[in-house]
Amino acid sequence: MRKILVLIFLSLFCLTIFGQSQDLVKNDGITTDLHKKSVGKITFMNGNIPLDQYKESDFLKSFPLTYKSDLNIRVFMDNSITNYLHSLAADLSAEQLIEKGNLQFSFYIDQKLIYKENVSPNCWLGNSNELKNTLTTFRIPLTSSKGENLWALHLWERFQLKGGEKVLKEGNHNLKIEIRPYIKIDENDEVKVGNLIAEGQIELIIKTPQATAEQISIQPIKQESGWEISDFKFDKKKIEALNKEIAIYNLKEITSIVVIKDGKLLLEEYFNGADRNTLHDPRSAGKSFASTLMGIAIKDGYIKNEDQTLDQFYNLKSFENYDVKKDQIKIKDLLTMSSAFEGSDADSNSPGNEENMYPTDNWVKFALDLPIDQSKKNGEKWDYFTAGTIILGDILNKRVPEGLEKYADNKLFKPLNITKYQWQYTPQNVANTAGSLQMRSLDYAKYAQLYKNNGIWNGNQILSKEWIQKTFAHQIKIPERENEFYSYLFWNKSVEYKGKHYETYYCAGNGGNEFIIFKDLPLVIIITSKAYNKPYGHPQAEKIVKDFILPAILK
Repeated sequence: MRKILVLIFLSLFCLTIFGQSQDLVKNDGITTDLHKKSVGKITFMNGNIPLDQYKESDFLKSFPLTYKSDLNIRVFMDNSITNYLHSLAADLSAEQLIEKGNLQFSFYIDQKLIYKENVSPNCWLGNSNELKNTLTTFRIPLTSSKGENLWALHLWERFQLKGGEKVLKEGNHNLKIEIRPYIKIDENDEVKVGNLIAEGQIELIIKTPQATAEQISIQPIKQESGWEISDFKFDKKKIEALNKEIAIYNLKEITSIVVIKDGKLLLEEYFNGADRNTLHDPRSAGKSFASTLMGIAIKDGYIKNEDQTLDQFYNLKSFENYDVKKDQIKIKDLLTMSSAFEGSDADSNSPGNEENMYPTDNWVKFALDLPIDQSKKNGEKWDYFTAGTIILGDILNKRVPEGLEKYADNKLFKPLNITKYQWQYTPQNVANTAGSLQMRSLDYAKYAQLYKNNGIWNGNQILSKEWIQKTFAHQIKIPERENEFYSYLFWNKSVEYKGKHYETYYCAGNGGNEFIIFKDLPLVIIITSKAYNKPYGHPQAEKIVKDFILPAILK
């Protein structure tokens, strides 16, 4: 009996002594009565109510969820995130914990788990990971009409995309959110998930917006489009259904859809305030123009061919991090995003990430100063690299007469009768080949149709057929994507419809902007959208093509 009492005493003693020292970092503590009452709760509120003004009467029990709404949560914890992570990996420092772990969010609708996400370790309030050491309460917007705190908004959007939209139909639904800490120490390790930190629920009231007859109807093509109008009889009900989906925000932030069939204008539709004269910003879809202009410059003899190496254009020893591999980088490697530069836009820690380039005063120098990634061989591994397109633009600007901008106007835009457009510029005031070349949708259609025409426009060979054949080829496989390839600043994939696969080559830009050229169908589709940085941008562009346009035409 005495032994048992001693063991109990020692256990309690150890629990008291060591339990008090389990925390790795000092947190903000629990300092208000509301926090004390609410530890372990996720509370819901309409908009951002500052913490010092937040009251229990502000806790929402129900909320009418609309496309533009401001549903926020405030989470009350009894410790900081770093300390929760410490309980999962006691041997790691605070910095290591922050780098390898974060929070796991689980979304339930009507008691059914719909979506679970381990939020990236790099994401936090204001992108300040240090707050993970101290905060014991935090607020994030799930939906917002103001576009704040992107990672939190994307979290909700991914939930919607991964099943949320399917279950949140007309009526009332119970939403429950659970939060736990998680950590993944090494790449090959399994994710380790901790105990429940906080949970909360709310009734969502869903009311589907009503589309008007005008919004649903197919928009008539006005005169002076610059195109011959198609008389092809398509399934109008499919396009009316598409217009309805856009009107009720099931397809969000679409600004235009243009369809060219057999070289003739079949559909010209505008949404969300856009019209025929709107200059759209298709972001990286504009990169493809650098490939086109390179092809024209080769045709004209200003560039020998795409196998020319960088040492023929630059003294690379005058830039930082010289390596003989830099000398050997070909124009083709930059066109296919397969150079050995240590640059990856997919990796926020990469020295050559585009976000590191934009603040500098010389983007070409930034790119050519980059070190070589010794794990890469030129021309073998695809890695999205915006800075490489800046080098291509600089080479063109130096080699073509009167510079890149005038050359593009004389050799590409004027022959296509494209008179209204707007470049962005580099710090050296050179036309920016990284993207955001703004045009009207009908003019993007001319550009895409030029490729469909094998480089011919109004009887003139503007771009060589050989260049288009190289562009419409599987130059390099895109890792982690099945049967998707990249060519000369064009993407490639197939669209499946009724058991058949239709191959496409397309220009793609942030927000769901796509200029799509079907290889074996007489079809070009332009989709412009402002769903910038939204996870649904490109999936909804794919949906437009697969569920509406192809069924309307291939009926």
